[in-house]
Amino acid sequence: MKSGFISIVGRTNAGKSSILNSLLEEKVAMVSHKQNATRRKINAIIMHENHQLVFIDTPGLHTSSKAMNQLMIDLAVKSIADCDVILFVASIYDDIKDYEKFLNLNPKVPHIVLINKVDLVKKEALLKKLSEYTKFSSYFSAIIPYSAKQKFYKKILLDEIIKYLPNHPYYFDPEFITTTNEKDIYRDFILEAIYENLSDEIPYTTEVKIEKIKELEQIYYINAVIITDSNSHKGMILGKDGMTIKRIGKEARIKIEKLAQKKVMLKLFVQLEKNWHKNEQNLKKILYNE
Repeated sequence: MKSGFISIVGRTNAGKSSILNSLLEEKVAMVSHKQNATRRKINAIIMHENHQLVFIDTPGLHTSSKAMNQLMIDLAVKSIADCDVILFVASIYDDIKDYEKFLNLNPKVPHIVLINKVDLVKKEALLKKLSEYTKFSSYFSAIIPYSAKQKFYKKILLDEIIKYLPNHPYYFDPEFITTTNEKDIYRDFILEAIYENLSDEIPYTTEVKIEKIKELEQIYYINAVIITDSNSHKGMILGKDGMTIKRIGKEARIKIEKLAQKKVMLKLFVQLEKNWHKNEQNLKKILYNE
C-alpha cells in the first residue's frame, strides 16, 4: 500500500485543472481558457488499485507585480516543497523555457513532466516536443504524453506516479473524492461561470463569497455574493434587466447540481468593494482561508 501527495504545477493555462478533473472523472476544479483562473488549492483523492493518490491543483506559475498574483505564485511555490511527487504540466504548445524556470525553483522531490493536449497535434509534433526535453533527462523521473480527453492515458500516469510514493496507510477515507471545503468548490464554479459570460477584464476584479448553505434532504439552498470593485463592472455583471447574472446563476447551478447530486436553489447578489484585490489581508482570506 502506498499513499502520498502530488502537486500539479506549471504555467497558467497548461491544463492542470482539466487533468485533475479527468483523473478524478468528476469536476471539482474550475476550468477556463483565461489566464490565472485557479486561485485556490483544490485537491482530488484518487484510489488506484490499493494505493491512494492525493492530487493538489495549484495556481499557475507566472510573473506578476499584482498583490493577488504574487500570493497565488507563493501558493504554487509552497506546494512544490510540501508533497511527495511533483507533476509538472506543460501544454504541447508551451516553450521549454517554462520548464527551465521550474527547475530554477530547485524542486527537492521527484518530478514527472506531463506533456498535455497531445491529442491536438500530429505524432511528428509530439516527437519534436519530447526531443526538446531530452537534455533535461537527468532532472525528471519520467516524461509522459497526456490527453485529458482520452482515458487510456490515466493508467499510464497513475502507475508511474506510484513508483515514487512512500509506503504509507491511507491519509483519507477511500470513499472521499476531495477534502476541499464544499464552499470553495461551489464559489469556484460560480467564478467559472463569470469567466464564461463576461469580458476579459471583469473576472480579475471579481471574487465570490458563499454566504449561506442550507442542506435539506432533496435540495441545497445557496446564497452567494459576487464582489467587484467598480460600479461599471457591477452593472455588467447584473446585465440588462438582470439577464447576465441570471445566466451566470443558471450555469453555476448546473455545475453544482452535478457534483452535489441534488437540486440546488442558488441566489446571487452583487456587492461593491473598492480595491478588494489590493488588500493583502482580504487576499489571504480568499487564497489561504486565513
